Amino acid sequence: MRRTAPKRLPTRAFTIIELLVVIGVVAALMAMVSTGLVNASAAARGTACRSNLRQLHVAAESYLATQGGYPAAILHHVVDGAVRTTTWDFQHRGDGTIAEGPIWTHLGGQDRVFQCPDFRGDSTFGADPSTGYNYNTTFVGAEGRYPTLDPDGNLLQGWNHVRRGIPAAVHRRPATTALFGDGGWIGGANKFMRAPSNTVEVDLGLVHGGTQAFRHGGCTNLVCLDGHVECEDVACAGVHGHESFLETITDFPRNGFLSDDDDRYDPR
Repeated sequence: MRRTAPKRLPTRAFTIIELLVVIGVVAALMAMVSTGLVNASAAARGTACRSNLRQLHVAAESYLATQGGYPAAILHHVVDGAVRTTTWDFQHRGDGTIAEGPIWTHLGGQDRVFQCPDFRGDSTFGADPSTGYNYNTTFVGAEGRYPTLDPDGNLLQGWNHVRRGIPAAVHRRPATTALFGDGGWIGGANKFMRAPSNTVEVDLGLVHGGTQAFRHGGCTNLVCLDGHVECEDVACAGVHGHESFLETITDFPRNGFLSDDDDRYDPR
C-alpha cells in the first residue's frame, strides 16, 4: 500500500513592515534593559558613596574621642627643611610621597573610602590617590597657615599657626550641620568645604571653589555631625552669588552650596 506524502502548508515570508515591528520591539526591550542596568548601577554607586561618608564620620568621631577635637582640615610643618602638609585625609611629605592623614589613620588605612564612586578625575590637591569628598573647613576643621617666623624669630607652624574651628563643646545643631560631602568645583573635586557667607575666608574665589558636587543624578550626598546621611537635590548660589565666580570657579548648578547662608555649615 502506497503512502502519500503529507501536504505541506504554504509558507509566507515576513513582510518588511512585520520585520520592522519585530526589530522595534527588540530594540525597545533592549533599551529598557539597558536603562534598568544603568539606573541600578547608579543606585549602587550612590549607596557606596553614602557608606563612605558614614565611615568618614565614624573616623572623625574616633579622632574626636581620642584627641578632644575634630581633625584639622590642613596643617603645615617644616620637617628636614621641607614643608610637610597634612590634610584631614592625607599627609603630603616634602619628597612628594603620600602618607596617612588623621582620618585615614582612624579608618585603619582604608584609603579607597576617600574615593567617591561617581567621581572620575585626578585630585586637584597634590597627589592624592583617592578623591571626591570635602570636609567642613569653615566651621569645623582648623585651617593651618603656612609656616613663618614670629617677631622674635620663633617658627610658627602646625597647631600653633592655625585658624581654629568651632569647638565640639559648643556644637548645638549636629543634625543640620554638614561634616563631609561630595566636593566639586569647575576643576573637579575639592577637599575643603566652604560656607557661602565669606566671614572666615575673606576670599570669594576660595569660597566658590569649596562647593558641593551634585553628581548623583542631580543630588549631592553629605553626612552631618550627628552621623546621618542626606542627599540634597537643590544647589544654592550662595548669599553673594557672584555670577562670574559661579560660572568660572563653581560651575553652577552642577556644583553649588547647601544653603544660601551658613545654615548648613555653622554648628552653633
